[in-house]
Amino acid sequence: MEDWRDKLGALKGLYPADEQTDSNLPAAEIAPDEAPTLPRKQQKLRLAMERAGRGGKTVTLIRGFVGTDEEINALCKLLKQRCGVGGTAKAGEIIIQGDHRTRLVELLKQEGYTQTK
Repeated sequence: MEDWRDKLGALKGLYPADEQTDSNLPAAEIAPDEAPTLPRKQQKLRLAMERAGRGGKTVTLIRGFVGTDEEINALCKLLKQRCGVGGTAKAGEIIIQGDHRTRLVELLKQEGYTQTK
């Protein structure tokens, strides 16, 4: 009995799942967390304050980080420790509790993220 993935792969012109490697995958199907990390000076990080959809709580969002999940989590941990607040890294953005935009811009520039706004 054939697996449904094999049938779907045959329709798309792909190989069966057990023969498929990363080199056979189109670029769009490679996971974004496998993207190589840009150097700190090339990262274009953007900070924003948001309150909508969070029960009235204010958070600072940092968007634009290009890199692995491990590296975004390490940056998130560093920023949380330096600000003394909680936060998380989800879907390629860092969420810091409270409005800390000015302090975070300074911290990121000290860490080498020069294109931060």
